[in-house]
Amino acid sequence: MPNIDPWGTIASLSTGQMRRQQGRRLSRFINEYVYPFSPYYRKLFDRNKIDPKSIRTIGDLTRIPVTSKHDFITTEDHPEKYRDFILQPDQEKIRKYWPASKRAQLVAMALSKGKKYVKSCLAEEFRPSFITFTTGTTNQPISFLYSAHDVRNLHTSGARMLNLFDIEETDRIVSMFPYAPHLAFWQVVFGGLESNVLTLSTGGGKVMGTDGNISVLMKMKPSVVLGVPGYVYHVLREARRRGLKMPFIKKVVLGAARLGEGFKEKLSEILESMGAGGVSIFGTYGFTEARCAWAECPTAIDVSSGYHLYSDKEIFEVIDPKTGAVRGEGEDGELVYTSLDARGSVVLRYRTGDFVKGGITYEPCPHCKRHVPRIASDITRLSDVKDLKLSKVKGALVNLNHFSSILSEIKSIDEWQVELCKKDDDPFEVDQVIIYISPVDDCQQDQVKEEIKQKMLLATEITPNEIYFIQLQDMVDRLALETANKAKRIIDTRPQ
Repeated sequence: MPNIDPWGTIASLSTGQMRRQQGRRLSRFINEYVYPFSPYYRKLFDRNKIDPKSIRTIGDLTRIPVTSKHDFITTEDHPEKYRDFILQPDQEKIRKYWPASKRAQLVAMALSKGKKYVKSCLAEEFRPSFITFTTGTTNQPISFLYSAHDVRNLHTSGARMLNLFDIEETDRIVSMFPYAPHLAFWQVVFGGLESNVLTLSTGGGKVMGTDGNISVLMKMKPSVVLGVPGYVYHVLREARRRGLKMPFIKKVVLGAARLGEGFKEKLSEILESMGAGGVSIFGTYGFTEARCAWAECPTAIDVSSGYHLYSDKEIFEVIDPKTGAVRGEGEDGELVYTSLDARGSVVLRYRTGDFVKGGITYEPCPHCKRHVPRIASDITRLSDVKDLKLSKVKGALVNLNHFSSILSEIKSIDEWQVELCKKDDDPFEVDQVIIYISPVDDCQQDQVKEEIKQKMLLATEITPNEIYFIQLQDMVDRLALETANKAKRIIDTRPQ
């Protein structure tokens, strides 16, 4: 039977109740699962002389050193480092570390149902049976494994998201996330199954192409559409060009890329022109290492509720990315993630590399009234701050996310791409910023160029070296909208 309220009691706890509950879960998780069964964290605790029993509250988390993507990168001496993060219980460790009450339960179960049954239950809890990968930010995709226990958690998080969107069992969903061993695709699949909502996953452009995705939308007439922002925009824009109407679309859920208010407005205008007025557009946030995603609740286009967290499954901190000091409620910083209920691959105090403006709030959501922690929606990648050598004398630190915010919100621009390159392809020359634009039909190119230059100068203190206007189909090919998992918005062709 589907869970009527997949949030359970966590959405009504006071902040104090939630934090006490998280402290208890953290202590149990570390002492009964992480320290006994995780090769990586057992070594980390021992090396830093941390007694796992001393971790009793959320405040004690700061005694544990942070983990980052670099801790997963393989070396010649250690070609499969990701395995060290997988919980690896055995009979001896269970006897040594599990409390008498848990061991007694196993004995009672063995007496009543047999040892094979106990073995199968432990295998279901711990044995990896599913796998996803990071998308290769470190140029080395990393494996994250799930046991059946983790897959059930993926069902739960998916159901919570659909419940947050006010999706009913009678709704129909079309997901255009690319088919791949990546979190976004499977979060939708398992969420739809858990919520008992008819869901069709097209696999995106690589599987069905734009024609196939448009055909699916017209035949299935979904009330909910999900996918990567650039590809959803591309499909709906093409459908409008063909004169199609889609008044049945009520909600659009976007993930795997940052959303700006300007982009939401442009997408809303396309939908309205096809008969779909008043559509809710939601953002989501997730990363492979957490093996789940979080979402916004329904609001106006120009308002974000923030991403609603699952306090029974994780703890988030916000830290100063330079000093590692924990920031207060509502303060900017880097997101750090700790699991409270994982098996398979497990991380504690994991530095996400994501910088959030506005941090975390613990006040009840003013829109949906759920009393759960929320992450502000203005999240950028710390790795997107690049050092550009724009003169022979000195360089400049440039946040590439400003390019996305500026170019996505200019209504005269239909599609865009930024290329970072070397002048004359000479590796010893200065860096250059080249912008490719596919404009709307009635745009004044000189005005668009001037608007781009002024806004970029204001936001980044640089202006592009060149701005080229190209045809839409050429831009679609450059962005690899039909073939890549994410649109290739910013490409860096400089020698590494």
